Amino acid sequence: MNIDEIRERWADPLLTALTALVMIMMFVIAPLQALGIFAFQASELVLALLLVVGIFVISGSPVAVVAMLIALVMITVGAILRIKSPSLLDLNLFAGSWFIVGTTMAWTVARATFAPGRITYHRVIGAVLLYITIAVIFSALYTFVGSLVPNAFAGMKVEDSPALASQVIYFSFATLTTTGYGDVAPVHPVVRSLCNIEAMFGQLSPATLLARLVTLEIAHRDQDS
Repeated sequence: MNIDEIRERWADPLLTALTALVMIMMFVIAPLQALGIFAFQASELVLALLLVVGIFVISGSPVAVVAMLIALVMITVGAILRIKSPSLLDLNLFAGSWFIVGTTMAWTVARATFAPGRITYHRVIGAVLLYITIAVIFSALYTFVGSLVPNAFAGMKVEDSPALASQVIYFSFATLTTTGYGDVAPVHPVVRSLCNIEAMFGQLSPATLLARLVTLEIAHRDQDS
């Protein structure tokens, strides 16, 4: 079985698998990291490697694979530096790696989800993953700005600590879904602009993604009739 046959058979199911993987990393691994459990930091590297494999099978693009491998190297180096001597360098390595992961995954998942053909359960889940990647990308951007500008946030200090990922993910999803609990707030003008953009994506994306999926399903039914 060659790579094209593997991709044709597993591309759709992998959308669901990647969604589960990302959700585990964000909503299980990150909180456990915040508790200082080192074993789960090591698990993040293994899960990131699985992301690389999954994205390669879905996309088949060498560019996507190279980008994910670069991100994996950055995560590994950042983890080693964090153990030896935590600093802004490893913090920005983590932020840069997850920005690459988020943008590459968004591109790959969008191509697979909105490809011609029947809209399956896995493609619907792929649209959910595409929505989640918005939070991943903005989490990285918030980390970048917060590391460069002290007190960019009220209620959250961006510093190299195991708890940071959980805090930034929490803030990003609160912004994306416009939940706004009020415990963390943007103070710096750049962060406020990023929050406005993410909130716009959060409001417009569900309707846009749903409309596109419905259009593809109607087009597929018209071809079959």
